[in-house]
Amino acid sequence: MATKSSEKLFSYLEGLHSKYKLISDQLADSEIVKNQKRFVELSKELSELKHFHEKYREMETLKNKIKETRELFENSDDQEMKELAQEELANLDIEMDNLESEVKILLVSDHTEDSRNVFLEIRAGAGGDEASLFASDLLRMYTRVAERKGWKAEVISTTYSSIGGIKEIILYERGVNVNKLLKFESGVHRVQRVPVTESSGRIHTSTVTVAVLQEVEDVEIVINPKDLRIDTYRAQGAGGQHVNRTESAIRITHIPTGLVVSCQDEKSQHKNKERAMKVLKSRLYEFEKGKQEDEVASSRKSQVGSGARAEKIRTYNFPQSRVTDHRITGQNFNIEVILDGGIDEMIAILTETFTKQALEDKFKELAT
Repeated sequence: MATKSSEKLFSYLEGLHSKYKLISDQLADSEIVKNQKRFVELSKELSELKHFHEKYREMETLKNKIKETRELFENSDDQEMKELAQEELANLDIEMDNLESEVKILLVSDHTEDSRNVFLEIRAGAGGDEASLFASDLLRMYTRVAERKGWKAEVISTTYSSIGGIKEIILYERGVNVNKLLKFESGVHRVQRVPVTESSGRIHTSTVTVAVLQEVEDVEIVINPKDLRIDTYRAQGAGGQHVNRTESAIRITHIPTGLVVSCQDEKSQHKNKERAMKVLKSRLYEFEKGKQEDEVASSRKSQVGSGARAEKIRTYNFPQSRVTDHRITGQNFNIEVILDGGIDEMIAILTETFTKQALEDKFKELAT
């Protein structure tokens, strides 16, 4: 039996289906075809709507079957036929419930963003040298995740601490559904352990911030060259003596937003500039996305906060050999498995938790 919730969901889906048809017609327009930028934008939007178009067709067909079967049940004088129709109605209702669940999950999922490659920005927070050492541990963890998934992991830029740890690093990960897995890593990661330099055996608490920036295409973010200040300088730290002999390092400042990106790991100034521009575009995408969602001016700031010990999404407790994700209740994870890149189980639970919450938020108006 159709409910108010089902009808509202179908109506919402019907609106997306109408939009799909409209864009299909627009893409057949010769004027649109000539405008390549607009053509690419509409083609991308059409691709994103295709799933909803298909689900609308499925739901429309199923609704018609239910209507016909209900009419047969109500109008037939044959008792055996009525029983068959009643049984068929029960099966069709179950099928509709399952289809509605699929549609709801589809509506709160972003397949385009899930499939993006990402830049991981890992920064030592509170805790000094110990924080920089744990940043190195997280770098290894995300590198191992890439190895397990068959992705490619590439260091874009690195700044080392005085004891060889990492003050800041940008790691580029590319592959299948990278953002789908890593988007939950944004935030403050807290570590509790006895530092190697601690003679008394006292446990220290340190933090590392992680920001996940989605890689964007050139057509999505257009930067006016007049808005950029580009500085060159001699690279410092690890990376080979060649980096210190020429001004190959690049610092790009986006003047309107104040966003700054530096890159020094490549020998070539041209390659460093190319890498820095990719990161800048990703930061600008997150910046604009944050404004659209009426959040803070910079989504990176909302992701990682100030790095203070209290602003944590996850705690890595070495004395107790466990990892606790504070967005998941009642479950801990083995620290050795997690730090070796075995994060699948934890991410699956996070995905389920966030999907459930997103469904509740999006479909409150569809409640019966």
